[in-house]
Amino acid sequence: MSFSKLLETPILLASGSPRRRYLLEEAGFTPRVIPPDVDETYPEMMSPTEVPLYLAKLKAKTLLKEIRNNETILAADSIVVVNDLILGKPDDRADAIQMLTLLSGQTHQVITGVCLLSREQEMTFSCTSEVSFYSLTNTEIEYYIDRFKPYDKAGSYGVQEWLGWCKIRSIKGSYSNIMGLPMAMTYHKLQQFGDL
Repeated sequence: MSFSKLLETPILLASGSPRRRYLLEEAGFTPRVIPPDVDETYPEMMSPTEVPLYLAKLKAKTLLKEIRNNETILAADSIVVVNDLILGKPDDRADAIQMLTLLSGQTHQVITGVCLLSREQEMTFSCTSEVSFYSLTNTEIEYYIDRFKPYDKAGSYGVQEWLGWCKIRSIKGSYSNIMGLPMAMTYHKLQQFGDL
């Protein structure tokens, strides 16, 4: 698929995340956005690598009836994994504090699952990034949570905010994946999807 044709791909973004929309728009796409209304629970015995793919597919299929013409649904889900424990979005301030305390001084993985879905075909893929934090004091954790209110973010933090700038020691892998969408991988997968 040519570059100009790829950017004209009509995308239905199944996400309420302003970061996913921003990444797609910065990449040249113009998504139509409908946040899916889904219960983001998953089978207890599911492995951490399977969970975001399962949830992304669930979100995509919820919006199948909303497709217009030749739109491609793009749905994604991100989780944070530390010491085999899955961290999703925090329930409240206390939960956010507990999550950041767990991540303090540790290396964790951010796994994003993506589902591309049209009336004719389906493609799923995932990306894992590794993030190492410096130690966080209780004061720093409370400052970050009270100022940035990361309640819509897996693991209770945004890499593009204060915590990302000041407390991340190193990153291995895709930066945009930590924001919620592995944009380079998604770009190339959309190209393949259009050629199928």
